[in-house]
Amino acid sequence: MSEDPRDWFDGRARVLFVHAHPDDETITTGGTLAALAEAGREPLLVTLTRGERGEVVAGPLAALAGAHGLAVVRQNELRTALGMLGLERHAFLGAPPARAAGLPPTIYEDSGMRWGPDGRAEADGAAGADALTSAPAVEVIADLLAAADAAGAGAIVSYDDGGGYGHPDHVLAHRASRAVALALGLPFWEILGGAEAAAATAGDDPDPRHLRAEAHDVSPWLDRKTAALRAHGTQLVVDGADLVHVGGQRESIGTTEAFALRAAPQAGD
Repeated sequence: MSEDPRDWFDGRARVLFVHAHPDDETITTGGTLAALAEAGREPLLVTLTRGERGEVVAGPLAALAGAHGLAVVRQNELRTALGMLGLERHAFLGAPPARAAGLPPTIYEDSGMRWGPDGRAEADGAAGADALTSAPAVEVIADLLAAADAAGAGAIVSYDDGGGYGHPDHVLAHRASRAVALALGLPFWEILGGAEAAAATAGDDPDPRHLRAEAHDVSPWLDRKTAALRAHGTQLVVDGADLVHVGGQRESIGTTEAFALRAAPQAGD
């Protein structure tokens, strides 16, 4: 795999990254975003919600949990993180340029989640009327289509079918992103994690739905990624070379970020 970010994603400029909540962009794709921005490839980030129902790490910010003010704080955290990554092009879904023509701006709220018996996130049944997953899917797709078209997107990046770890907003991000990619005839790249990312790093991707995978060494941009992670203080703690999620899960701050090009959907897919 080329070490030059100008060659990533088949050399396409203006790659659109679709993420569900503030902090997702940095945890899974922060190094790639920083590299593409520095290389002048003009990546665009669309964040679907403001993470209103997210948990908050213990400490002085804990009182924000479940409070209206959490959305404002997380927006500010995201703004700081994007500054650390050098990313200039961002929109929240529902606000121009990520809003379909003729529709007034809207806010899609975090749908919330709970941990299921299999250890993956699942819908908690308490999503409000303004939640992302409560909105008509056609409206969500139309907004994302407007963003991709306005940006002149050359490719789209988002989660796999399961949304990475199951959160309903992540799952919807995958479905909407793939629909827009198909409508515009754009390549759709899935973010790989865990064993899949390790396989991609080793040059192997056993998933037959993937045309190929690529792993990005983001070590040169690790300082930027780490600084951006620190900006998301309500959601995680940076502890040396690790990040600790609000739920206590610990993982290494990735120096490799992997992606797979998804094949066009077939009948029944």
